[in-house]
Amino acid sequence: METLSEKNIFGIDCKDVYLREYLLDDLDEFHSLTMQPEIYDYLPGWNVSREQREEWLKNYEIPGNKQFINAVSKGGVIGELRLRLGIILKASGEFIGWCCTGIKEELPTPNREIMFAISKDHRGKGYTTQATEGLTKYLFENTNVEVINAIALIPNVPSNRVIQKSGFIYQGVIELNNERYNYYKLSKNDWAKG
Repeated sequence: METLSEKNIFGIDCKDVYLREYLLDDLDEFHSLTMQPEIYDYLPGWNVSREQREEWLKNYEIPGNKQFINAVSKGGVIGELRLRLGIILKASGEFIGWCCTGIKEELPTPNREIMFAISKDHRGKGYTTQATEGLTKYLFENTNVEVINAIALIPNVPSNRVIQKSGFIYQGVIELNNERYNYYKLSKNDWAKG
């Protein structure tokens, strides 16, 4: 079996899962996940048509990942670039979710956010926490990021738990687009002490 490095695909190894850059081959699994009510109830706007998802993958998400990875290789100054990674189950190679980072303009600066979603079939197994911790470690060790934010709708208990287990510190409630979210932050210094 070829490894990610042999295929020149960016990835981050976690315990039971790994994170890797999106591939066009992910389209059907990715689209199927975005149609799960457990995902689109908390991430409105992600349940778009297959054609729209394909356009985003081809024209924004995959090229954006290449820009991010290139910026990291040239010193780690990532500015407002985004990194969007699939959560891949090591045991099967299945695309089971995603873990991403980007700028969320509605948040106070510095406003780099980490966000995630996972299939209903793989919840409660620690995979999302592994992915969140893996991406957090990667950002703090390889980029100029000093603070990462995370938000979760107040009733989204599983996402709030993942954020808390990943070391993020509760800041209070924030309202965005008429929705109330628990708002968390993690600084590089606090993470290093962790």
